[in-house]
Amino acid sequence: MRLVNDGDVSVPVTVQTRTALSPREAFDIIVPIDLSLVFTGWGPFPGVRGAKNQTGDWDAAGQSRNPDLTDGSTAVERLTQYTAPHSFAYEITGFTNAMRRLVSGVRGEWTFSPDGDGTLIRWTYEFKPLPGRGLLLRRAVAPLWRRYMIDGVNKAALVAEEIAHRR
Repeated sequence: MRLVNDGDVSVPVTVQTRTALSPREAFDIIVPIDLSLVFTGWGPFPGVRGAKNQTGDWDAAGQSRNPDLTDGSTAVERLTQYTAPHSFAYEITGFTNAMRRLVSGVRGEWTFSPDGDGTLIRWTYEFKPLPGRGLLLRRAVAPLWRRYMIDGVNKAALVAEEIAHRR
């Protein structure tokens, strides 16, 4: 069963960046990337130290892992869609930090679209608020989270380019 369904009220946030890498190169590097290189934390949001209990190579729907956050909290992340080299999607539930009081979970999706000689990378994070928490998410959390996402998507592109140039 999907976390976010048609008719659900959600709070989406979308950011994007560009890279000189091809969609295939960007996808192949970013999907399995070491999360600690990209999500270093911003403002009130913790960074990611890594992932524990990962099942598989993060290359097929159904695989899961537990992001290990710098504030000591964790969550459960499950890959729900993997369409190389175009997109992947995941759901995050089981937050052990303050997010557990705001959302039942999150659906994330990254897309990699041709853009001239490079790629447009778009990341959407869709919060599924707990009852009565939608306004708080929309007005307070989402604007701050957007800044965290901008930092993350830009670092993902930069790190992917560095990795590609070392190959």
